[in-house]
Amino acid sequence: MGGMPLNDMPWWRWRSNVRSALHMLSDPLFHEEVWVAGAEGYGDVTDAVYRLVEDTWLDSWSADKYVGTIFRDAQEAALVDHAVLRVLRILHQVGPDAHVSAYLGHQDWPEAVRAAREAHVRMSTADGEDPDDRPASVDVLKTLTRVV
Repeated sequence: MGGMPLNDMPWWRWRSNVRSALHMLSDPLFHEEVWVAGAEGYGDVTDAVYRLVEDTWLDSWSADKYVGTIFRDAQEAALVDHAVLRVLRILHQVGPDAHVSAYLGHQDWPEAVRAAREAHVRMSTADGEDPDDRPASVDVLKTLTRVV
């Protein structure tokens, strides 16, 4: 997310957190190399879900509410809504403190990954970035979104 234009959306910090979460949730190689391996610096599945919904309340209302502030258009918002619903359903079924293998092994996880990938690709492409770059660490995200 280093090349993302940080000031072209009014609530770009929230957009950055949503993008970060979707990026991590959408990358199976990242899941294995970071979450399963227990690598430091990225948080876990629950942390990614928290970044996805903490400020936006996307667990309570539609992303469509944020078109023009966080999301560029209704299609982007619809893709995010689809991903959020898929991921939250699994989180509620498995529980927030489960081991990463419980999420990755859930029968609906592949669909959640696909939905997160579609939303991630749409958002990163709209921001002029390569959706296949490796997800940034939480420290990099904090640096990018801190108030100067």
